[in-house]
Amino acid sequence: MKPQIWFLTGSQHLYGPETLDQVASQSQQIQQLLIDGGIGAELIGKPVLTDSTAIRQVMIEANADPSVIGVIAWMHTFSPAKMWITGLDALRKPLLHLHTQLNQALPWSSIDMDFMNLNQAAHGDREFGYIQTRLGVARKTVAGHASDPALVARIEGWSRAAAGVAHLRGLKLARFGDNMRGVAVTEGDKVEAELKFGVSVNTYGVNDLVEVVDAVDEKAIDELVAQYADDYVLVPELAKDGARHDSLRYAARIEAGLRQFLTEGGFGAFTTNFEDLGGLRQLPGLAVQRLMADGYGFGGEGDWKTSALLAAVKAMGTGTGRGTSFMEDYTYHFGPGEQKILGAHMLEVCPSIADAKPSCEIHPLGIGGREDPVRLVFDAKAGDAVVIGIADMGDRFRLVANTVEVTAPDEPLPALPVARAVWKPAPSLSTSAESWLTAGGPHHTVLTQAVGVEPLRDFATMLHTELLVIDEHTTTHDFADRVRWNQAYYRQYAR
Repeated sequence: MKPQIWFLTGSQHLYGPETLDQVASQSQQIQQLLIDGGIGAELIGKPVLTDSTAIRQVMIEANADPSVIGVIAWMHTFSPAKMWITGLDALRKPLLHLHTQLNQALPWSSIDMDFMNLNQAAHGDREFGYIQTRLGVARKTVAGHASDPALVARIEGWSRAAAGVAHLRGLKLARFGDNMRGVAVTEGDKVEAELKFGVSVNTYGVNDLVEVVDAVDEKAIDELVAQYADDYVLVPELAKDGARHDSLRYAARIEAGLRQFLTEGGFGAFTTNFEDLGGLRQLPGLAVQRLMADGYGFGGEGDWKTSALLAAVKAMGTGTGRGTSFMEDYTYHFGPGEQKILGAHMLEVCPSIADAKPSCEIHPLGIGGREDPVRLVFDAKAGDAVVIGIADMGDRFRLVANTVEVTAPDEPLPALPVARAVWKPAPSLSTSAESWLTAGGPHHTVLTQAVGVEPLRDFATMLHTELLVIDEHTTTHDFADRVRWNQAYYRQYAR
């Protein structure tokens, strides 16, 4: 089911039926400009809205339709804002206020009062903007001509954020075991998360999964092993006649069983914990990487918040051809040369960010107390990216984001048997790290090359959730002030 965005056009009966017919026609033309410009969601136009009853009804219908991820509103002429009060109050889907008009240039020599009455969005949208602000409506406002690619790109980014919110609202997350013992930041309020984000987080015994894994049919394993040989560079010891081929088959068994468990339960995200593996012979590595590549959220050591965030950002980046992965800042390069961060995890980095065909390898793992696990090894693709974390601050959730540039490692990493990403954080390693620590940002993160900062801002606005951004303009003093101001704001005013 392709996600839909409803396009609502406001007017009134003051101008007569002929003008309203023109409004409807021009609204369709604006919609077509947006569609031609590349809006990914299906844009559905609704009849011109001219009274409060119709406005409230269309908002209620948008709330009830699971295919609707958001609403765009445009006041073509002058739509008195009191008629929008009950509708805006009822709306529970993301809202974008489009401030535009059909004509790009003014027809200077022919402008008359008929033209002025018809083309007065500059008037009508100000009335609409007032009532949204008066009601405290969370929304995005975009101004410009509908043919402008930059404007369309901003609306497309907003629609991706809305898709991420919609995915999160219905997300079921399975935790296999509990959080890693003694760790603070991976804890959190699951009841508040379901109230705030809509994600349902529940725990299952690891051996509930093991029962499914142990029952996997050999044919399913054969098919997955053949797929591994096609998709990756298998090291000789894992190949069909290799000494450790059985370990690859067990990794395939884990994937088939885990995928079956998640599919049958309707789960879109999950966590594992190396401290709680039950009857599993390996810590899931390859299986987790491949499930992430298919859009599942994941968090290591029971980190359900990062798993849910990853699932949402994955949904936001669908169709871009760029990757998103579970990540962790591991260690720093302070020099010589440019200062950088080396990010990785024990096993679980998504191959959607790989710069080349991954190598499928097996190596010892010094934790977990199980057999050597199979995993994909690769370097991340170079390019701009954002690193995002989520933390429970006690009275609210906080998102922290840092713009970064992923680069190739300065030198090969032949002795590091995990997938990894190297990046230069903006504005510098020291300012980035100091700001992240000031914000209380987590060590588990989501690294995305598919979603930029503006859609993430939209995402946070839709969820009424704090977002702190570290970018090229950040200074540690200003950032610390922003943290203090946010603390006061969210405690005093935020709902």
